[in-house]
Amino acid sequence: MKKLALAASLAVCANSAFAGGLAEPTMEPTVVERKTSSSAGGILIPLLILILVVAAASSSGGGNAPIPQ
Repeated sequence: MKKLALAASLAVCANSAFAGGLAEPTMEPTVVERKTSSSAGGILIPLLILILVVAAASSSGGGNAPIPQ
């Protein structure tokens, strides 16, 4: 019984010995997103969509083929 009590007390002491002390918390740096001053990004996507629509409409197959009777 004495060995069990001794082992338990050593285990408690060993845990507190390896627990470490108070350490300062490390803070991650704040990431700041930059805004671009160019307005080309706002008009580029609608312009590309317009070009795709015009290209699809111009290559839509003619429609001058005679209808078989």
